[in-house]
Amino acid sequence: MAKKNKTAARPAAASQDKPATLKDMLSADVLDKLKAQATELREQEHERQEQQRREVEEERRAEQKRRDNDFGYLLENSKQDWKKYK
Repeated sequence: MAKKNKTAARPAAASQDKPATLKDMLSADVLDKLKAQATELREQEHERQEQQRREVEEERRAEQKRRDNDFGYLLENSKQDWKKYK
């Protein structure tokens, strides 16, 4: 039982001894500006990734369209069993 009391006292003392962080030292408006900038950067990164995904999808569609017009490719990749149609 004595051990439980000792361990409970230590975290309370540790929380009081924490040094001041940069977040504590910055003013509220500077902190808000930094948060807004971080949000904006995240949105830009998301938009860039979305644009890149769209470009890859468009390239894939163009390649598929090109292949659909290639008779040799269609013949080689045909999965039909031609014996059924005799």
